[in-house]
Amino acid sequence: MADHENDRPDLPGRWPPPRVEPDARALIRQAHHRVRRRIAVLDDDPTGSQTVHDVTIVTGFAPENYGPCLASPGSTCFVLTNTRSMDASQAAALNHDLGRGLLAVGDELDGPVQIVSRSDSTLRGHLFPEVNALGAARKEHTGRGYDGVLIVPAFLEAGRVTAGDVHWARVGDRMLPVGETEFARDATFGYRASNLRDYVAEKSGGVIGSAAVHSIGLHDIRLGGPSQVADILMQVTDGAFVVVNATDYADLETVVLGLLAAEDAGRSFLSRVGPSFPGVLAGLPPRPPLTSAVIWPAGRRPGHGLVVVGSHVGLTSRQIEVARRRGGLVEVELQVEAVLGDGASRHLAEVVARLTETLTRADALLFTSRSLRRGSDAAASLDIARRVSDAVVEVVRGIRAANPAWVVAKGGITSHDTAVRGLEIRRAEVVGQMLPGLVSVLRPVDAAPEMVGVPYVVFAGNVGRDDTLADVIDVLRGGPSPYSADGGGAGEA
Repeated sequence: MADHENDRPDLPGRWPPPRVEPDARALIRQAHHRVRRRIAVLDDDPTGSQTVHDVTIVTGFAPENYGPCLASPGSTCFVLTNTRSMDASQAAALNHDLGRGLLAVGDELDGPVQIVSRSDSTLRGHLFPEVNALGAARKEHTGRGYDGVLIVPAFLEAGRVTAGDVHWARVGDRMLPVGETEFARDATFGYRASNLRDYVAEKSGGVIGSAAVHSIGLHDIRLGGPSQVADILMQVTDGAFVVVNATDYADLETVVLGLLAAEDAGRSFLSRVGPSFPGVLAGLPPRPPLTSAVIWPAGRRPGHGLVVVGSHVGLTSRQIEVARRRGGLVEVELQVEAVLGDGASRHLAEVVARLTETLTRADALLFTSRSLRRGSDAAASLDIARRVSDAVVEVVRGIRAANPAWVVAKGGITSHDTAVRGLEIRRAEVVGQMLPGLVSVLRPVDAAPEMVGVPYVVFAGNVGRDDTLADVIDVLRGGPSPYSADGGGAGEA
């Protein structure tokens, strides 16, 4: 960490204070309406909606799925691709097809569709396969690719920030360069670099040198403002990467204003982003954390809820332990070794039976074995993850008839497969978040009949405090929210 000590985002006096552009979100919305722009966010797992509200999420990949959601100028639609669970070639192929389809929809509408590639704030994902595929789709459609690709992995509420081109993650009460965290040791998407210019070079396999990666620094943003951001972007050509530094939402607002100015001048950019950027790009105003009264405006649905946990990061395991201690959950374990063995069908039937009975009397916690099973290489590890996720899906499908009052899914791939294959969610509205910028609540609009209108909570594996899962469950039970301004939400049941 010593190599990055002078770039610490919390180092007093190292950076200018954040620059506040008055009415930035309103100005961004006005800019979209002026040119009748729509925004399509290709989300590689369902956790990218953690800073937005009142937008639509779709899980289908055909124009008839996402086209209607982009009908209105200024609208934003998330398309859940789940490409983080795919291999590189599959991810590239899907992004290419979606890029072509979205650009074609834009031709049929009365304004452009701006595509955003949303991935992990701790840098795990198919960076080059997806970015290159979207660039190729644009070149095929318009005759020219993107002038540049913005790298904006910020997830401010979770402590994922960039300063001095170094990406940082808050782990407990410490800020660590992201390359020194457990996320960098991911079996499929591991890396070593914390400096994002070096990270791009590393992921390119040496094809791109770090010196070829541009940067919009905190001094550029906070002292120069949108005009300085636009000037930097006007110099970017041939699809070069641009690192965007940000430790505050004011930084992102300034960057978006500069980006829109550069695009008004004829430039084109793809953004590869973490969760914080899409809401700013859409110009959405902040919304306070949800209470039970907002989640259930007509009164809380009776019955018990289901928590599905597939994530294996250390934080998730600690959150499960706190939820256990707080009480009220009946635990059912999905044993990974049994799922991968010859007795898988029998084991899954037993798990479904236990959960179905439990939901008649209590909230249930379905969790996969906490010992992480790795394969011999990245592809084998991904295959094991898929097989376990398939088992989780089969169990969730089996308990739909028990009519859970709410469902929480913990982990990116788990939350996607639970939503799309387990609950058959095809379209949903993002109601908001359970705590500031974290843990989205979706309201299914098109789903399995038992699940329409049932709150579905998307809970990333790597966010929150140790007690956050327990707090979320308490709110879903009708209790007060510890995160809302008035602590309200009690008594709506």
